[in-house]
This record gives sequence, structure tokens and C-alpha cells, in this order.
Amino acid sequence: LSAKEKKKKASKFATLRKKLTRARRHSRSLDYGKSLKELLSTWGIRDISSLVHEYEALAAVKELAIAANLARPVANSLTQDLSNLYDYKFCTDVDLIYKGACFPAHRSILAIRSPYFRNILTRYPDYGCRVPIKLKTHGVDVQLFSAILRFLYTDELNTQELSTESNEILSKLAEEFGTPNPLNHDMKNLLDNGDFSDAVLVFSSDNEHGDPLGTVDTAQSMHAGSSRLTKLEIPCHKAILAARSPFFRNLIIRRARSGEELTERALRAPSRIILDETVISRRYARVLLTAIYQDCVDLSCIVRGSSSMCSLSEIQAMVASGKYHMTLCDEAMEIFQIGQFLDFPVLSQGCEDMIVESINTENLVSILSWSSEAHGSMWVHRQALHYLTEEYLQIAHSPVLFELSKNYLIEALSSDFLQAGELDVLSSILKWGEHQLIKRIEEREPNLLSHTAHSVSKKGVKKRDLNDVELREILANLLPLIRMDHVIPYSNDILNGAIKRGLVSTPPSHMLGDDIPSNRMCAWVRGRNNGIFVRPRLFTPYYDEAKAILEEQLSQAQDIDTGRVRMIHMSAIPDTLYMVEDRPFSLPYPTTPASPVDIIAGTIPVPDRSTMILMMHREQEFRKSKLAARAYSLPCADKRMVTYNIQLRVVREFGLPDSTVEVLQ
Repeated sequence: LSAKEKKKKASKFATLRKKLTRARRHSRSLDYGKSLKELLSTWGIRDISSLVHEYEALAAVKELAIAANLARPVANSLTQDLSNLYDYKFCTDVDLIYKGACFPAHRSILAIRSPYFRNILTRYPDYGCRVPIKLKTHGVDVQLFSAILRFLYTDELNTQELSTESNEILSKLAEEFGTPNPLNHDMKNLLDNGDFSDAVLVFSSDNEHGDPLGTVDTAQSMHAGSSRLTKLEIPCHKAILAARSPFFRNLIIRRARSGEELTERALRAPSRIILDETVISRRYARVLLTAIYQDCVDLSCIVRGSSSMCSLSEIQAMVASGKYHMTLCDEAMEIFQIGQFLDFPVLSQGCEDMIVESINTENLVSILSWSSEAHGSMWVHRQALHYLTEEYLQIAHSPVLFELSKNYLIEALSSDFLQAGELDVLSSILKWGEHQLIKRIEEREPNLLSHTAHSVSKKGVKKRDLNDVELREILANLLPLIRMDHVIPYSNDILNGAIKRGLVSTPPSHMLGDDIPSNRMCAWVRGRNNGIFVRPRLFTPYYDEAKAILEEQLSQAQDIDTGRVRMIHMSAIPDTLYMVEDRPFSLPYPTTPASPVDIIAGTIPVPDRSTMILMMHREQEFRKSKLAARAYSLPCADKRMVTYNIQLRVVREFGLPDSTVEVLQ
């Protein structure tokens, strides 16, 4: 990547990261702070320090987890793809002969980039012809000529590899070749004007073609019958299509090898690539081509009110949602699938970014549902789950809570980073369970009694009519995920009511023993050897309040004995806690451990040796980062969790399934 592209991608990543990690303002943050302050009022400075250390370790892991969630393979830019096109000589249509060396090249790119080549190529119009190059500028060797051609493809010239004499020659060559416009400018001209086009994308609703995608029509290209009214034809360039999409590249190469292009070459007619609109709608034609030529996804290019046929996935989306008007988010989902089909990551990832930026409470469930499908995006799914954990309080107080499936709630409640107090979690889960039970009761009602005076749907189900045994069955997988020992304030009707109803089988530890402060803090502070410690969630209001209380107490203690404060702050955690490698490792969500047999059986993909070496180097790079170094150094750091998130990030950057982490371990 060039420095400019690296800066652009880093800026884009930072913007998305900032959006996903923005600070949440909780309407009841003062109440949360008051509850924690009341809990810590009887604690000593050592125990408060231990709690803050726990939160700090979780905060460091959360940063690594967010980076892992945002990780995905880097999509090649237009410059990179054109560089590969020049290197690998895909779909060349002209051979430049210079000083006995042959340079296979692409007519359309050379013609739009340089007046010199535009003029000389007009004298050699035939496909695959050999064009002798004679330069007026002296001293241009084969290596420099190749560097100039690469510059025309990429807008990049590595002057460090050139000699001092070569640099002097370049200024003279600029006069002979003409100074090209910026690459993006020339690519836009190719798209807008169709100059030097050698292919036509045809979006057709006809059923006369056997192959729904990638059909090439040669003979019919010379006829404009009545069926032409149902087609949209856009001139384009095989070199650009082949550079950006393996789908188009393979299609063009296959046709060239089979001899199908002989007629076109004889007639000097463009290749016609037929795309069935039931798969790729003409509404998205300009979006697709803008991404191919301009490296950007612009949904304003969608043709509104088009008479084109809806694609199959578009119809499925409308039926599933019950909506017959597609939102921008729906259209981005549709275009994402086109990008996946064409193996064009710039288009797919651009749509992913738009979908994630549009996530809100109202569309969260539909995005979670779409992204979990086989044709959806796991990257979007991870960001949607992150939104669920970050905005859980808002969702818990909205009707959207009842639309969430049990699996999504399990994902959220399994997270150490859920932004909610345990009392809110318990309350929301009870509400969700009661709603599910009411739905179950209504579904059990005989249709014969429906809408009668005695029917359930008429008079409604009262809370007192709910069967607590059945409710406990519904919540069996959710209630154990609530950290009951951290439900504060301790005296609350919601927890007491749940215990009386038999929904909470094991009451919190502070209800089982003597009600003394030391027993209460045992569940929050590790190292007391009582076996009841439960890791607190990194709930921001609690974390902020705990830090404020610790700072206040440290400030007060510092006036009394600075040396003692330093000792307390440094030795707040028992030495045994530094031996985290010996502790059992728990993943942030339930998973099935893989055995060596899984790798042998092929269920875990094993990268080839070269990829494995690159992955290991990338892992070491992340381990040496400031963020990872800090996470490893914190007193309460779970080093295995830190390592897991680093390896997960590496695996996702290489586009491999999460299970491949087992190979790195």
C-alpha cells in the first residue's frame, strides 16, 4: 500500500472504531453511581483498588476485542488491482515491442492515460497486434520503460529504484508522453464517456438466454429487435472488469480460450456480457460500475423508479420484512450480495460499512437476522451484536426487546462488556420471558374460541395467570447468565420477587450468609479464597464511579502517609493473581473446543506454510503494540484472553473462520 492509501484506510478504520466505541450517556447514570457508591462505602482502599484493577484489565481486553471484531481482509484498491493487472498480464489486447522486449498491455488504459500511446495505437487497431515503440528521448532502457508503463497503470513511480540518470530522463519523457491526469480522473472519463470500450454490460430481463449470468451474446449484438427495449446496455472495458473482479476475469479468459471472441474480433464489435436482472438488477448498474472504476460505493447512483425486474434476493427481503419500500440499508444489503457474487470486496465492504453506520434500535433485529443468514455478512453481524451490548439499556426499555431471539440475548448476556447493571438485565429478561409465555398461551388457544368474550386475545393475559414453572423453562438458558451476586442495590423488589416465584434457584451469596460487608465484597473482589468471586461486567457508570471513589480515597490517604498509599496501590492484588496462565480460560461466548482430530478431519482449515508464516509475523506485530503490552502488564490481566483476541484479529484479517485460531494456538 502507498503511504496515501495507508493513511486513508487508517483514517476510515479510526472513524468506524470511534463510532462503535463512542461514550454512552445513560439517563440513569447518577442512580448507578449512587448504587455502587453505597456498595463501596464500607470497603477499604485495598479492595476498591482491586475492583478498579479488574475494570482496567477488562477495559484493555475490550479494546482488543473491538479491534478483533472490526478485523476483515483488506480490499484491494483500484491502484493495487491495476498493478496486478500489469504484473500478471490478464486479458491483454496489444503487445508493445521496445528494444526487443515484449510488453503485453491493455489498449484502453494506455490510450486514456497518454496522448502518445493514444496516437500510436490508432495506427494499430487490430486485436493482439505488435506495436513497435520508438522514442525520441534517448537513454530509456527496458527497465525504465517498464517503470513508465507501471506508472500509467498505477500513478505510482518508485524513483528510489531508478538511477540518477533515469530521473533526469523522466522530465524529457513527460514532454513526449504527455503528463497524465490523476488516475481517478482518467478512470471516471472511461466510465462516463465509454471511450475505447471493448465490452458492453447488458442488463436483460429476457428469458431467452440459458445461462442467467455471464452469458455473452455475439450474433445478437448486431440486431436491435423489439427485445432491445427490455435491455440496459453500458459500455465498459474488459481490462478494468478483469482487474477488479475474478468473476469477470474468469469469464473473459474462458471466452478467449474457447475461441468465442473470434467473431467479435473479425467484426471489431464489443463483447456483450449479459446479466440477468433477476440476479443483478439494472437499478444497481451505476453503483457497480462506479465502484469498479472509482473505488467508491455511491448509493445515490441507484436508479429510482426503475421499471426493472426485482432481483430474487430483493423480493425475499421485502417478503421477510413485510415492507414494499426498500430503505438505503435494504439496498446496501442487496448490493452486498452482488459484490459477494462478483468477488469484488470493495463493493461488499463499502456496503458493510453503510449497513453498520445505519444500525439503530429500530432496524437492529432485521440486520441481526440478515447478517446471520448464509448470504449475510459475519462482519456486520459482529458489529450488530456489539451495538446490542452497547445499547442494551435503550433496547431493554423499548418494544424491540421482545423481537430479539433467545440466541441474541444469550450472546449479549455472555459478554463481559454488556452496558447494563445486573438489576436492569434481570428486569429485562423477566419481561422478555413473560412476553414469550403470553405468546405461547395465545398460540395454544383453540381457534374456535378466538375473538369470543372468553378468548385470551379478547381479555388479555394477566401477569398473575402466568405459570412460573413454564416461565422458568423459557428462561432456563438466560437466568444463569445473570450475575446475581452483582445485582445492586441488594434490597430490591425485582430480585426478591424472582426468588419468591422460584425463578432464581440459587439466591445471591450475600443472602445465604451473614449480612456483613466482607461477605458482600467477596463476589466482587478476587483473591479472598472463598470461591464466590464473579468477574464484574465492564459497565461504564460503575467503572467511572469506582475510579472516582478510589482517586478520592487515595488523595485523602496521601495526605496521611504517601509511602503507605504507594504500597497499597502496588500490592492491591495478591501475587498469585499474576499467574494467570495457570487459570482456566473462558471465551467471551460459548464455544465448542476443537480437538486435534478436528484439524485432521478438515473441520478447521489449515493455512498453507507461507500464509501461516505471515499470520505468525502479524501476531507478533500485534503482541508488540502498546495496547497489547499494556493489557499483558495489568495486574488482573487474563493473558489468555488477551492472546485469544490478538489471534482472532489475525485470523479475521486473513479471511479465515474463527476456528482457525486453534491452529495459531
